[in-house]
Amino acid sequence: MTPSSSSGLKLGCIADDFTGATDLANNLVRSGMRVVQTIGVPTTPLTADVDAVVVALKSRTVPKAEAIAQSLEALKWLQAQGSEGRVPQIYFKYCSTFDSTPDGNIGPVTEALMNALDTDFTIATPAFPDNGRTVFKGYLFAGNVLLNESGMQNHPLTPMQDANLVRVMQAQTQRKVGLIDYKTVAQGEAAIRERISALRTEGVGVAIVDATSNADLLLLGPALKDMPLITAGSGVAIGLPTNFGLKPSLQASHLPAASGMQAVVSGSCSVATNAQVAHFKATGRPALAIDPASLMKGQSKAVVQQVLAWAVPLLKDGPVLVYSTAEPEAVKQVQAQLGVAEAGALVEHALAAVSRGLVDLGVQQLVVAGGETSGACVQALGIAQLQIGPQIDPGVPWCHSSSAAGGLHIALKSGNFGSDDFFTKAFGALQ
Repeated sequence: MTPSSSSGLKLGCIADDFTGATDLANNLVRSGMRVVQTIGVPTTPLTADVDAVVVALKSRTVPKAEAIAQSLEALKWLQAQGSEGRVPQIYFKYCSTFDSTPDGNIGPVTEALMNALDTDFTIATPAFPDNGRTVFKGYLFAGNVLLNESGMQNHPLTPMQDANLVRVMQAQTQRKVGLIDYKTVAQGEAAIRERISALRTEGVGVAIVDATSNADLLLLGPALKDMPLITAGSGVAIGLPTNFGLKPSLQASHLPAASGMQAVVSGSCSVATNAQVAHFKATGRPALAIDPASLMKGQSKAVVQQVLAWAVPLLKDGPVLVYSTAEPEAVKQVQAQLGVAEAGALVEHALAAVSRGLVDLGVQQLVVAGGETSGACVQALGIAQLQIGPQIDPGVPWCHSSSAAGGLHIALKSGNFGSDDFFTKAFGALQ
């Protein structure tokens, strides 16, 4: 990407965690957009000639006032990069499992962005069929089961007990929440626009949208062309680039050649990541677990040093795995000892220090699992921007940071994403 005026910026995106940001950027790149992902809100103007910018925040689980402030700061910066001080469309991206609590942060951030953009209506849908996330009659499914039966009911920070997105969103927003159902979506752009008009007449400010396939998302895309704000998971992104006359291009995902040693750092406790850890261990590759209880009483630094000493003789022979991933009951026991927030923070900081240490040892290909863990690791590594590369599994691309010493290829995996063999096959995608 050559330095240029950013007047061609078409889409400004705000993601509430780092893995979600790469997930969104991945779908935009695969659909033909030139994309830069920033880590946090930049302090300098955009210099790359790109179609979209994804600002990655770490706002999913912070207090809602802080999440709102971060999101509005990102919006202000994005608008300043557009022609005449505005970007045609803003995209607020959250997880495909609608991760939140009854207090937020999805609803409060959505309302704040609506107010800032002076718009009275937006849509909300976390649908991402490529990863088994579908919305039917307003209910969110993960694979073949309702969200609250998928394991997400045990999430350590944002347990999801209700799959009805109209109810979930209504609990978080003062605006009336409605539904654009699958029958309307199947009829295409005109029917969707008509339904939006009817909902607005009824005083609805946010509409959950059904989508059970990519075909639904592609039908939805044209109906969103003139909408100032879109809120969604990453799935809706596949239907937007055509609104700007863009088509898929392989050039958009080209990265520098990979080199250096390989490692995986995993902090997610999702069902999918537990299976990925088990698969990696079953292959006989070296894996070391960090016990969160061992990080208490100022022992974190010593634990990190022990982990790195363990990794030194092993890295030359292939990827190693360092993980705090555990089953739900084990997680609850640690939370009971330390408290939810402190347990999470201790693990994140330790894994971030491990990732920094591994890179210092010569790791130049790094997979990080878990949204909160990814945020902590990227910040510890001092990464400011990421170039988005080829997809490993739906929602998870390889990325490249030129700011890390010698250049670093990094994959930031949402806890719920990826096949069981993700950790073992990821490095093959760079060959």
